Amino acid sequence: MPQVISAPMTIESAGNKPKQIEEYIGRVNTETKEVSVARMISPEGWEEPGQRPEFQEMTLVLKGMLNVETESGDLIIRAGQAIIVEKGEWVRYSSPEAGGADYVAICLPAFTPETVHRDDE
Repeated sequence: MPQVISAPMTIESAGNKPKQIEEYIGRVNTETKEVSVARMISPEGWEEPGQRPEFQEMTLVLKGMLNVETESGDLIIRAGQAIIVEKGEWVRYSSPEAGGADYVAICLPAFTPETVHRDDE
């Protein structure tokens, strides 16, 4: 039977500034383990610790710019663009430009704090 998600659940974020995470589908809001879908709103100057997650992460930037640091170099992802980071790859996200960034993150399997493996801060 189809399940309507009436509203997202807000989740605390990692990083140097508060970032709004609205999980629509995932372990917290719908108890879905296979995938998580969340909208992220990060302020100008936000950055999080690097991570080497046990999940594939697909990110679609809706507004602004997301800087994606990888072991092979930095990538700039702007509104209308997307990026796929494979599980086990080291990655670090930030939104350095004015206005921050608004983006959607999809994780397969669903994100958990235990499987993200953040760098020590």
